[in-house]
Amino acid sequence: MDSATSETPVASETRTPLGASADNGLKIVVVGGFGAGKTTMVRSVSEIRPLNTEETMTQAGEGVDDLSGVSGKTATTVAFDFGRITLDERNVLYLFGAPGQERFWFLWDRLFSGTLGAVVLLDTRRIDDSWYAIDRLERHGTPFIVACNDFGGPTFTPQQIREALDLDPHVPLVNCDARSRESSKIVLITLVEHIQALYADPARAPRQELV
Repeated sequence: MDSATSETPVASETRTPLGASADNGLKIVVVGGFGAGKTTMVRSVSEIRPLNTEETMTQAGEGVDDLSGVSGKTATTVAFDFGRITLDERNVLYLFGAPGQERFWFLWDRLFSGTLGAVVLLDTRRIDDSWYAIDRLERHGTPFIVACNDFGGPTFTPQQIREALDLDPHVPLVNCDARSRESSKIVLITLVEHIQALYADPARAPRQELV
C-alpha cells in the first residue's frame, strides 16, 4: 500500500457551507510525528477546502529533520492545518493539524489550549515519534486516542503498540487510512465517544492544564 502522505491527492467532493444557526465550535487537534499523515487526515475529512501551511522542503532542512522512513516527503507543515466538520445545526467541529518536526513543537501548547480532545496519528515505522505528543497531551490533561495510519510498514499487534507507547489501557487504539474520509470519520467518532465516556465518569474526567 502506498504511503498516506500529505501529497496524496484527495478526490474533490461537494463542500457544505456553514449554517447560520451554528454557534458552538468544538476544537480537535491532530498530532503526531513528522510525516505521519496529519495534513492528509484533515484534508480528507474536512467539509471545506482546508487551510494548509505546507512549504516545499529544501536542503536547508537536511540534518535538521529526520527523514528516515519518509524520504519521499517533499512538503511539510510549518504552522498548522485547519478543517471543519458540521455535526448538526448548532455544533461544528474544528480540526487543527499540528506540525510534526521537533523545531515546531513550541506551537503545540497553544494549539492544545481550549481543545476538546486530540488524535495522535501513529506511523508504525517510527513509533518513537509519538512519545512527545502523548507526553504533552497527558501533561495538559487533554483526552486523546491513538490512530495507526496504514503505510504498509511493519505489522504489530495492538498489545505490542500499547507496550511500546506505555499506553493507558483506557486510551482507545484504532487502525486507519488517513487518505480515506470514511476511515478518518471513524477515528473522530471514536475520539468523541471516548470523551463522552470520560465525562460520564467523574473519577476519570480530564482536568486540563491552563496555558
